[in-house]
Amino acid sequence: MVSNQDVAEELEVGVIGSGYAGMAAAITLAQRGIPVTVFESAKQLGGRARGVIYNDTQLDNGQHLLLGCYHDTLRLIEMVGGNIEKDFLRLPLQLDLHRQFSLKAPRLPAPFHLLTALLSSHGLSLAQRLSAARFMLKMRLANFTLPSHVYGRGAGGEGIDITVAQLLAAHQQDDNLILKLWEPLCIAALNTPIHKASGQVLLNVLRDSLTRSRADSDMLLPRIDFTALFPQRAASYIEQHGGQVLTSNGVEQIAVHDEFIELNTAQGASKYSHVICATPPTVAANLLRPIAALSNTVAAIDSLEHQPIYTVYLQYPASVRLPCPMLGLHQRISQWLFDKGQISGQHGLIAAVISAEGIHQNLPQDELAQKVIAELREEFGIANTPLWVKVIAEKRATFCCSPNLARPTQLSPLPRLLLAGDYTAGDYPATLEGAIASGIKCAELIT
Repeated sequence: MVSNQDVAEELEVGVIGSGYAGMAAAITLAQRGIPVTVFESAKQLGGRARGVIYNDTQLDNGQHLLLGCYHDTLRLIEMVGGNIEKDFLRLPLQLDLHRQFSLKAPRLPAPFHLLTALLSSHGLSLAQRLSAARFMLKMRLANFTLPSHVYGRGAGGEGIDITVAQLLAAHQQDDNLILKLWEPLCIAALNTPIHKASGQVLLNVLRDSLTRSRADSDMLLPRIDFTALFPQRAASYIEQHGGQVLTSNGVEQIAVHDEFIELNTAQGASKYSHVICATPPTVAANLLRPIAALSNTVAAIDSLEHQPIYTVYLQYPASVRLPCPMLGLHQRISQWLFDKGQISGQHGLIAAVISAEGIHQNLPQDELAQKVIAELREEFGIANTPLWVKVIAEKRATFCCSPNLARPTQLSPLPRLLLAGDYTAGDYPATLEGAIASGIKCAELIT
């Protein structure tokens, strides 16, 4: 019998990218005693969920909301030394579109907390609330799967996916209900407009977050930046377990040989039994393109459409605050607002998030910031002028989560080379949980 120790001695893994997917893979391997080296081209760990400093203020490159159902993410944060109750502001499920719609789940067992929240929500007629509740009950009875006898099957026998807009229309969800409930939920979860978004993936999110355990629907707002939350702690864990995390050390070429894979950087070349490519999809495609055996994988990555996320940070005087830590705006450019004073003690700092494609993409950043400032003045009477403003535009923040999307699998045609990232095959859209799950799967495939 071969022991774990014997296996570990035969393996040495290189991980390209220090985002949540790469670090999840690396610490899972390190926990098994497998030597691992993480290569990061930037000075900062975290990839597309990282901390940044501006005007001596700690920010993130974008606001990320975690849910209680992100079990793998929360488990790994704790594994590397985090404390969930200290690191996050935990709120029960609540959606608040300022002066237009509000929903808050009571502390009841699932799914009664959701049904009670829907039926007692404000801003919808009784008929609309009943319609939303019926929709959720029907989806629960269907196990949150699009029934093939209704929507048909593909050539391979698989169920045919449809857009969120088509799904909602099929279940008579009216325009007001869509605008105030389903569209904000879809964009927040999938970062994709409802006319492009996958109905089945949205159902996967609703299934896991709203119907299994009441705590799964809790919203967790990080009190610390996204580099400190996980990647920085993961780096310490990896080093304590004999691995390395190399920043400012980007991989420039992957050379595949029969018995090993060579990674070439500006600092030199190194050989590994296995390599996990955990970079953003466009970077992965460029690294993999010279490898003939991966032409289909590269084609699948190239075919992905991308969606942006813009975050407008506004530093007001410390006395400025919003009615609650997080709330939305109805049919405004700003979609979700985060009061960092109430979340992380950064008083007067407000983050306005604008997800998915839209007219904001065509605005100069100064003009976009002024429109957000005007919306805050009109909605909340904030007459103060911000002390400073910072717009962070992630133009390829996520993949466009469309129906029947052929996402590349973690195991490539070359068994020693694996892919990790939220864009790889899985039930979830581009979320931290999807990224973490892909990294864990890659690590588990290495034996």
